[in-house]
This record gives sequence, C-alpha cells and structure tokens, in this order.
Amino acid sequence: MRIDVSKFGKTLISRPAGRDAFLSARAYNIPKDSTETIELDFSNVQVLTPSWADEFIRGLKEELGASRIKTIEGDNLSVKTTFETLRAAV
Repeated sequence: MRIDVSKFGKTLISRPAGRDAFLSARAYNIPKDSTETIELDFSNVQVLTPSWADEFIRGLKEELGASRIKTIEGDNLSVKTTFETLRAAV
C-alpha cells in the first residue's frame, strides 16, 4: 500500500501537524495483522521538518511495526536532509 504523504500538505513543519497526519493516516484502515509493506511517498512534499516526520513515521512504526514501513524520499533536498537528520539521531 502506498500513501502519498503530500495529501497531508506540501509543507509539513510542526510536531502537532505530524501527529494529526498520523491520526488521519490511521483512517486508511491498514490491517494491523497484515505483513503488507506501507510505502510513505514523500516525492511531492516541498518542505519537511524532522519534528513532523518523527511524529508521523514513529506513530506508524509503533502501530504497524517498523519492518512494514518504507519511505520514498524523492529528489527534494528538504526531504532528503530531514531523513539524513533522523537517521543520524538513531
């Protein structure tokens, strides 16, 4: 299953907004007991901050399992830099 993250906005910048997006993503009715990979496609996002991404992705990983979550970063420098920051923080 692929989720186009830009549906939550092109500018994703705050932790509360990331939490709201996570709660909205739960409405996609993703089966918890499935092994299907969930692809988070950030290709069309223009601005992404680490706080938004952390809140959104961490929530999904806790709910569905980290092994099921895959991110598609795209070519945007803001998105790539955010993921580099998050990887360095782990």
